[in-house]
Amino acid sequence: MRKVSHRPARPRPPTVLEALVHGAKALDRAGVFFGHGTDNAEDDAAAILFYVLDLKSAPSPALYRRRLTLRQAVAYEALLELRISTRRPAVYLTGRTWFAGLPMRTDPRALIPRSPIAELIENQFRPWIDPARVKRVLDLCTGGGCIALATAHYLPKAKVDGTDISDEALALARVNARELQLSRRVRFAKSDHFAALKGRRYDIIVSNPPYVGAREMRSLPPEYEHEPRLALAAGKQGLDSVRVILQQAARHLTPGGLLVVEVGNTETQVRRQWPRVPFTWLEFERGGGGVFLLTREQLQRHVR
Repeated sequence: MRKVSHRPARPRPPTVLEALVHGAKALDRAGVFFGHGTDNAEDDAAAILFYVLDLKSAPSPALYRRRLTLRQAVAYEALLELRISTRRPAVYLTGRTWFAGLPMRTDPRALIPRSPIAELIENQFRPWIDPARVKRVLDLCTGGGCIALATAHYLPKAKVDGTDISDEALALARVNARELQLSRRVRFAKSDHFAALKGRRYDIIVSNPPYVGAREMRSLPPEYEHEPRLALAAGKQGLDSVRVILQQAARHLTPGGLLVVEVGNTETQVRRQWPRVPFTWLEFERGGGGVFLLTREQLQRHVR
């Protein structure tokens, strides 16, 4: 006689598509903040799930019909719960993200790469400069090195320096350089802004410095608490770092050289503080803003 089991049947793990839909709904219900490498619940859930699946390239249509293994389903649920309960950004949970089409390691030693400057780098800083004339580039406040390394990738004849005041961030930047095989052309060094550069000059200086003011720091979503405060806070108005860059950049630029700086939501304060400076505010096809461009000559004429 056939034995009948009275144990409840174990539910089948979901398909990839079902898991993504479930994850996105859970994140939306929890009211988590998106803006650290992803900007919506679907992408946030995908970052976690594709990490669990160890996906190294763009998903094929067939992948979405595939069922997760039980182990994958359990791991995915655990990471979703961690994302919701701790408000830790998804890419800090996975330890990896993408910037300008390049894979980057990321952890709380440095800001999560998300600057719209990536689009400018992918275009080799055109139309603002002839890429062929660019020999040296400085990434000021480099953090985990994403801007410096992407610049070296898209300007293969240029040498790039990346500086930061944080030893921990620089250690992460060097890991990324090794993994991208760019250590020979990208040099990372500790420096408080331009202090350790000893008069070096560059064709391009690019920076995503701290630019969050005191009031805004107090109102940021919990996700930002997992990022280094040193890389965010910039005094009462958010201008402390930007002021140093504007005052000192010209002496470190070659004739015709460019300064590119992200100031995010502090754009209004920058315009108000320096009303006579002829900033060019860049627009990006993929969205984002708060990035200005100045030439060496404009800095010399208009910044005191």
